[in-house]
Amino acid sequence: MRVFRGTYGQSLRDILSQFLGMVHWISPPVIRRMAEFTCRIGTQSGDIVTRTVEADSADDVRHHLEGEGFKVFSIKSNSSGLLGSGLGAASGRSKVKQGDFLLFNQQLSALLRAGIPILQAISLLRERAGSGVLRTVLSDVETKIRSGVPLSEAFEAQGTFSRIYTASILAGERSGALDDVLSRYVIYLKRSVGIARKIRGAVAYPAFLLVAATLMVSFLTLYIIPRMSDLFKGLNTREGLPTVTVIVLGISSGIAANIWWILPLLVVGVLLALFWFRTPTGRLMLDGFLLRLPFIGELVRQLSAAQLCRSLSTLLSGGITVPEAWEIGAQSIGNTELRRRSNAVLARIREGRGFADSVASAAWLPPLAVDMIGIGEKSGSLREMLDEVANFYDAESEVRLEQLMSLLEPVILVIMALIVVAILLAIYLPIIQTISAGPFTGR
Repeated sequence: MRVFRGTYGQSLRDILSQFLGMVHWISPPVIRRMAEFTCRIGTQSGDIVTRTVEADSADDVRHHLEGEGFKVFSIKSNSSGLLGSGLGAASGRSKVKQGDFLLFNQQLSALLRAGIPILQAISLLRERAGSGVLRTVLSDVETKIRSGVPLSEAFEAQGTFSRIYTASILAGERSGALDDVLSRYVIYLKRSVGIARKIRGAVAYPAFLLVAATLMVSFLTLYIIPRMSDLFKGLNTREGLPTVTVIVLGISSGIAANIWWILPLLVVGVLLALFWFRTPTGRLMLDGFLLRLPFIGELVRQLSAAQLCRSLSTLLSGGITVPEAWEIGAQSIGNTELRRRSNAVLARIREGRGFADSVASAAWLPPLAVDMIGIGEKSGSLREMLDEVANFYDAESEVRLEQLMSLLEPVILVIMALIVVAILLAIYLPIIQTISAGPFTGR
């Protein structure tokens, strides 16, 4: 087994090289996993569907699909793997901001409802786009449409949009109601953006408290305490310094004396942790750990259930079949561990099993959500029930998030207050002890 050894004389590049070599030795099967490809294929019944296939190369994918009797239209490498969700896919092009993307779809839906042709609508929006990235994307989309490429394929070729979006456009092209499909997608996007903003807003204040308290404690520990140590040495006390003062002085002196190698190691450790969590194995490990946390795990499940049901409702409302909707909608699950548990659902649906029973096999959706989906499936109102489930768990997750933040804020304040009190006691107890013993000193 290789052992990671470092010395103070090693450079940062040497340390990183050793770490990367250790990661490569520990988990080569994960790093060398098969590539994932997104394929647009034609079935024998004449339908055009999108399927995700794992293989070593695009030629293997084409050979496999053609062997099953499918007509292959396009094969695109999905290099983002388990992390590929949201607006952006892995590509060299910059991502379109959510605000710009939402505004674009609102305007596009309005122009199409007004009867303006799609090519003219794209041209108008390109000229008025405030974002340079969006303007570049729309310029390429316009060029592809002029050459006869369908709108859904033109957007899919950009590599910056989620499959939910391109599949919704494809469904609108099939049904001839692209403006209605875009309107429903705008509603879906508004809700997703709204939830994301609420989460960021709820986390902002506790994060500010944590940063401010850390800076204050660092100032006291690295600046005030070392300058008080000379005063403590000159104090004439019979019992010696109090225990709390000795402990705080030891910690402060140790950190202050070694700050110039502790700080780089801390920065390197953070960078290596970020690198690890960006790999499929690291992200899967982190997401699995979050699910095991008592309060946060349930919140993650509720948020994922709401996002999944909202995605499925949007896709089904566009006329996409249930198997294809699940195949695409499951990619909206942000937690990779939950997405891994959901892999077997598609096979059960294609085997002809009930949708609710198939979803229950993933063993992570709340029982109430599965029951509501089963009711919607039996009553023929699956899309509407999925929308209700999404709204219900959006509200539930908001309440749970507020409870978590209301609990987290006082915990941060209490912990930091205890640290500050310990530092103040360490400073003032020796002074008080000396003053109290002063009249009797030397007698």
